[in-house]
Amino acid sequence: MGNRECPLESVEMTGVREKLSGSYQDRTVLITGHTGFKGTWLSLWLESLGARVVGFSLDPPTRPSFFTCSGLSGRITDIRGNVLDYRHLEETVDKYRPDYIFHLAAQPLVRHSYLDPSATFATNIMGTVNILEAVRVIRHSATCVCITSDKCYENREWDYAYRENDRMGGYDPYSASKGAAEIVISSYRKSFFNSDSMGGSSCALASARAGNIIGGGDWAEDRLVPDCIRSLARGEPVKIRSPGAVRPWQYVLDPLFGYLWLATRLNKEPEVYAEAWNFGPGYANTVDVGTLCTLIIGEWGSGAWEDVSGEDPGKVHEAGTLKLDITKSGTKLGWRPQVSIGEAVRKTVAWYKQFKDTPDQCRAFSLIQIEDYMKQADSGYRDIPQIIPEFRHYDRT
Repeated sequence: MGNRECPLESVEMTGVREKLSGSYQDRTVLITGHTGFKGTWLSLWLESLGARVVGFSLDPPTRPSFFTCSGLSGRITDIRGNVLDYRHLEETVDKYRPDYIFHLAAQPLVRHSYLDPSATFATNIMGTVNILEAVRVIRHSATCVCITSDKCYENREWDYAYRENDRMGGYDPYSASKGAAEIVISSYRKSFFNSDSMGGSSCALASARAGNIIGGGDWAEDRLVPDCIRSLARGEPVKIRSPGAVRPWQYVLDPLFGYLWLATRLNKEPEVYAEAWNFGPGYANTVDVGTLCTLIIGEWGSGAWEDVSGEDPGKVHEAGTLKLDITKSGTKLGWRPQVSIGEAVRKTVAWYKQFKDTPDQCRAFSLIQIEDYMKQADSGYRDIPQIIPEFRHYDRT
């Protein structure tokens, strides 16, 4: 099962493409929620690494659709299914026997969770139960990473960043559902997916909590970046609420690399890495909504934003401040975010401009951004010990 000596000695990051290809090439990877924003990026990345990608998801959730324009449907095993349909999910796991599972399928929007709390709880909690139950019942050996959210923590509106061992919670239905999903994951890991459990399974299970992700291809309603792009493309002011709300913004490929790298380590040393992990930005990327919107407008080249907080008829409670502590991922996994907030905005706006001008080049341009990211990561990981001091715990007693 591997040794527990200094993890940094075993996770040196030079040759990112080679290391990832070594783990995923010719391996079967099941991705739930593969037609969504993050799911499409992850599917593209894994396909480019030579993985046999099996996607299990509902139809693409938006129009335009990143999944549709990516051309993935004809290049991977593209299954339409609902994670609440346990039998279909079990049949899929049993048929394809994936080496890796990335569970991303979810109802991902905070404000929508107020409109349909029942469906949010069902999808985000029972969808997680169903994928883990399918693995348990089939007794399939797999490496599984379940993606939850930075909002799984009980938000106390403090300035400290949340650590993996902080209390789960959630004011709104979305956040509560993600906290509950983390409890489900922990229960399955302790009860079934370890060598000492009843009917012990060889499934290696971890969870990943990422921040507010930005990048090209996101067309969801009620998210800041796509809302900005839609308004700017129409030549209208960007209407934002809560411009002072602070979020851990991060470029989409940063947490996805964290998921991929975690899975490779989890596969080799499950007793070390079968835990919960934060994948957030550096502290400089944790800025307020108004600042991010200003950066997007500057990169677009024109436009303005206006605060409509007092005019929001559907106003609901949303966290004012949210930060993630990524010390553990830095020290134990040797992972770090590569993309600054300014660069994240540049890459994101460039993607949308490319899509606007030549939508048929969506796939090629996205693959270029993935390749560029891996080259950047090669450079960024050459000297791991020097990057760790940036991520440190703060005394909260």
